[in-house]
Amino acid sequence: MTTIEIAGIKRRKRTDRVFRYFVYGLTFSVLAVVFIILFYIFQKGITCVNWDLFTKLPKPVGEKGGGVLNAIVGSIMVISVAAVIAIPLGVSVGIYLAGNRGKRMADYVSVAIDVLQGVPSIVIGTVVYIWVVKPMGVFSAFSGSVALAIMMLPPVIKNTEETLILIPTTLKEAALGLGASDFRMTIKVLLPAGIGGIFGGCMLGIARIAGEVAPLLFTAFGNPYLSFKLNKPVSTLPHIIFNYGTSPYDDWQSIAWGASVILVGLILILNFIVKIFESKWRVQF
Repeated sequence: MTTIEIAGIKRRKRTDRVFRYFVYGLTFSVLAVVFIILFYIFQKGITCVNWDLFTKLPKPVGEKGGGVLNAIVGSIMVISVAAVIAIPLGVSVGIYLAGNRGKRMADYVSVAIDVLQGVPSIVIGTVVYIWVVKPMGVFSAFSGSVALAIMMLPPVIKNTEETLILIPTTLKEAALGLGASDFRMTIKVLLPAGIGGIFGGCMLGIARIAGEVAPLLFTAFGNPYLSFKLNKPVSTLPHIIFNYGTSPYDDWQSIAWGASVILVGLILILNFIVKIFESKWRVQF
């Protein structure tokens, strides 16, 4: 081996080492920012979390105590209905895109999903206000669910499409060769094979909308009382955090920090569930 070749190998190794350290530095920088934010939230809010926060309603200004039971129930209602709307529709569109890649209509739909993913949440809230709130004549949990369902569609669709693309065409051809129809092949073969990625996309979609407040200002609006009706205004955890966190009252700010811990904890749990499902039900052939 000549001196020039040895020098070239050393230069490539040196470049590889520098690039690797650069990537490590960026990775640790991102992790540091995440851990600093989480540490700050839990440091400020963990002392504000108590049993009353989960079991009591907000109290008027000047009265000690109170909780966010109405916001917890409202968040569960709004997110659950949004998931019921978005998951079947999103998975269906993802199946269509995965099975029709390269076709003109599928390309148009894919571009539309990319555009929808970039639309600001407050714009979606304004559109749903015009589409749903004004015709109904009242702010409601259902209108908030519609807004969140629209925001949830892109991650569900994209994860479903990308998961189904990983499934080899030989598996599909084998099912069709045994006489299965396209619908039966999709239900019995494709969806079970890609359940991990599809479920992960659904959970990521839920985690994304769980902390949204802008569209809910135009739709769910807020409610200081406990309500289980979809056609009535409801309060949610992001809405409580927004209102109480910007207030000048120390008691309300404490409740906002406690609600922040609850919301962040919920999102972390959802992300852990996604990782568990992806590790156990990853598409492997």
